[in-house]
Amino acid sequence: MRAAVVREHGEIENILIEDDFPEPDLEPGWARIAVKATSLNYHDLFTRRGMPGINLPLPLVVGSDIAGEVVEVAGGVVEATIGNRVLIDPLNMQRGMIGERWNGGRAEYCVADAKQLVPIPDTVSYEIAACIPLAYATAHRMMVTRGDVKAEDTVLVMGASGGVGTACVLLAKRAGATVISCASTEEKLERLKDLGSDHGVNYVEQDMREASWEIAGKPRITGEGGVDLLVNCTGGGSWIDSTRCMRKGGRLVTCGATAGFEDQIDIRYVWTYEHSLLGSNGWHRSDIVTMLEYAAEGSLLPVIDRVMPLEEVHEAERLMEEREVFGKIVLQP
Repeated sequence: MRAAVVREHGEIENILIEDDFPEPDLEPGWARIAVKATSLNYHDLFTRRGMPGINLPLPLVVGSDIAGEVVEVAGGVVEATIGNRVLIDPLNMQRGMIGERWNGGRAEYCVADAKQLVPIPDTVSYEIAACIPLAYATAHRMMVTRGDVKAEDTVLVMGASGGVGTACVLLAKRAGATVISCASTEEKLERLKDLGSDHGVNYVEQDMREASWEIAGKPRITGEGGVDLLVNCTGGGSWIDSTRCMRKGGRLVTCGATAGFEDQIDIRYVWTYEHSLLGSNGWHRSDIVTMLEYAAEGSLLPVIDRVMPLEEVHEAERLMEEREVFGKIVLQP
């Protein structure tokens, strides 16, 4: 089968397009999926480069967000039948993550435990469905379950133009909150405004902290000023400035750190301003189902920057690495 294969960790050039990569074996209780769409995530870049302390099986077909059609099922499978349109819940509690621990979606076919399959509503395209698990379901758990976003909140979203970032903006606006979006260009800020963002901060041309204070007020120990909810999945040196934008009693939520895992924080402000720091690790299946329901009713649709053929995977990853993407990139094998 045709697949984009990583045989050695490293740069984008290490991704090889192969026409005769072996189709995966079908195990008892599993199903074979004809991949119709797979979306990119920063996690894919980390997997391709190699993650310190984590031994990944090579050669590896990356890709964890996968939508497709069931074409074969093993004996005893009752969760799916041939012809079903399905989205794969990427995490298998025994095996780990598809596209990381076993071959994923950048291929014509993949296999998954039938228990991981989530039906795609008829009104939802494969491309839309493939955007949901790692970005939109993760954002739903972070914003709604952990962050408890409310209509009266002012929300500051760092890295608002990426897959998770655009999802956070849409979910905050769905809750009725006021949103301040941070992005690197005026074009991205204009597109975020089109999504409903109330204010924009160009962190390349503006001092992010000062700009946030102008919009939401400078936080005071007496309780005035600042944002209620800070979304920081960027890391990479941004925590000190961004936490100084939080009001007394404010909440910070994070699900990752695309710009670097090591950061600093002035903990005096954590206790003095009674901040809550909330981690959010991935998604639950219920988050995937909820986001599929939103997509089916048309009330919240993932933002897709572009759809590309599998053969253009190198350009797709370059766009991700250089942060030239607004929302999600989808590949079609």
